[in-house]
Amino acid sequence: MIFRLTLKLAKKIGIAPLPTISHDEIRNPLLDWNAHLFTVQRTQYIILANTASLYSMILHGRGITNDKQFVREALHCMKEFMTVDGNEVVYENVIEQESQRIFFSKIVDRRVSGSMNDLIFQAKVCLSDGQKSPFDVSFLLNESPMSYLNYNRPKSEFQKLYFKDGDLPGNRQRKNNVISINDYRPQKTKF
Repeated sequence: MIFRLTLKLAKKIGIAPLPTISHDEIRNPLLDWNAHLFTVQRTQYIILANTASLYSMILHGRGITNDKQFVREALHCMKEFMTVDGNEVVYENVIEQESQRIFFSKIVDRRVSGSMNDLIFQAKVCLSDGQKSPFDVSFLLNESPMSYLNYNRPKSEFQKLYFKDGDLPGNRQRKNNVISINDYRPQKTKF
């Protein structure tokens, strides 16, 4: 699993300078995450964003002073958020399995860092009034269309990385809570 950190966050947790690991070295895009530190009204937050889908979550940055604390808090946040957001299967089957091997790197894709800056701007607006928690803001960020994703939503793009096209959760369920049956064949009667 790779965490690509900004220089600001790497200095905070004491692991700067970082090596550069290219995207080709990792096969599973679900295991490639970016992290950035930002401040809202003198409170530190960290945004975690999947590189391929920009699926994001925000956690408090206070008290995280080394790499072990960062990994522990990031994985805890991922587990909590993905469980509530309906992606618990992804966490259990992919992320939890690979969480024993963690690598740190610089952010190598400028488009991802630019998109993360857009997400941070949205998060700052939501967090500045003090009425929304970082957990609530994470839900809002994952529902906002991003140009990096051809104006698709990060949550749906993240699910596409794990699920096959026909297996997306809720794909067969209609708005009126009726499950559609596409391959219904009536039984043949014998005469």
